[in-house]
Amino acid sequence: MKKPTDNLQSIADQIRADFSAKDATREKVLPLCRDVIRNSSQAIRAIHRQQFDRAKKGLAAASSLLDEIKNALADCRELEGRGFVRDAQKEFVEGSVTLAVVRAEPLPRPDELGVDHAAYLNGLGEAVGELRRYLLDSMRRGDLSRGEELLEAMDDIYGVLVTMDFPDAITGGLRRTTDMVRGVLEKTRGDLTLAVRQKELESRLGEFEEKSSC
Repeated sequence: MKKPTDNLQSIADQIRADFSAKDATREKVLPLCRDVIRNSSQAIRAIHRQQFDRAKKGLAAASSLLDEIKNALADCRELEGRGFVRDAQKEFVEGSVTLAVVRAEPLPRPDELGVDHAAYLNGLGEAVGELRRYLLDSMRRGDLSRGEELLEAMDDIYGVLVTMDFPDAITGGLRRTTDMVRGVLEKTRGDLTLAVRQKELESRLGEFEEKSSC
């Protein structure tokens, strides 16, 4: 007499084979994701050093690796939305957006970068932190020429992120990123305002000293 579970072993073997294939794909993709993050991080460091050609090369390398990841996941699409893939995409977006804003170029679109929308928005938010760092470095050098421009770009990004009112399961935790961006934006606005006022005061003092010496 046949048992209801007679086919259970064949079912288990089929599932095991599927899991083994996915695990092999995951093991192949993980180091590629780490390399994307490494190249993107190096590109961001190059941006802060004004080494824009080096930054472009790093981002180009990261883009090629993301293409390789996409090909590796062609038969395993469900891994595309996993954290390790999305983190790699997010870091790549962060570097690409930072470079575009710093160089006053149009923002790259998600389809141009080959990333999903959740990774794009979170990378966009993370780029605000890098723009703050770039702006602060400029302020330390006494250069406020692009302060308002960079602050406006940061504000524009926040203005979009705050409208994405969807569950975290869809946005990849965007609400947390948006909260971070708001804090960074407020601090940067305060820092820039203080720096501008200080520079105006120094200019007035300089004019006063010139008049006094006449």
